[in-house]
Amino acid sequence: MTAPAIGQPVADFTAPATSETEVALSSLKGRNIVIYFYPKDSTPGCTTEGQDFRDLYTEFQALDTEIFGVSRDGLRSHENFKSKQSFPFELISDKDEAVCQLFDVIKLKKLYGREYMGVERSTFLIDKEGVLRQEWRKVKVKGHAAEVLEAVKDL
Repeated sequence: MTAPAIGQPVADFTAPATSETEVALSSLKGRNIVIYFYPKDSTPGCTTEGQDFRDLYTEFQALDTEIFGVSRDGLRSHENFKSKQSFPFELISDKDEAVCQLFDVIKLKKLYGREYMGVERSTFLIDKEGVLRQEWRKVKVKGHAAEVLEAVKDL
């Protein structure tokens, strides 16, 4: 499956999220969307990344932009992570990897010499018309949320 190309509309999806919600991309038209994929709840890099988006959340909101974090963790794990970190945005549970597949973020990874398929830290910026405007792959957490905010300002 190939991910949406920059300048192309993103295929609609619906997925379960925290706060007993379902996120449907089509229902978010008219707002900018930041979707960031991360490997696992409550791990150091993923926590820092979420905190950085949390700390800039009011600035994103001022630019009519909604943020969603996505991982393969279940809703209970997501609710705990969201609550503990006071995230003001929803976390999407993608246990069946449908959203991950849509954005082509499941990649071969290596840890301690072991190979496995996992989520590559990636972020996607979708404009108010549902068109992919920018993507970041193999994200390094430090400074990333601020870089995404700058990209939103440029829309």
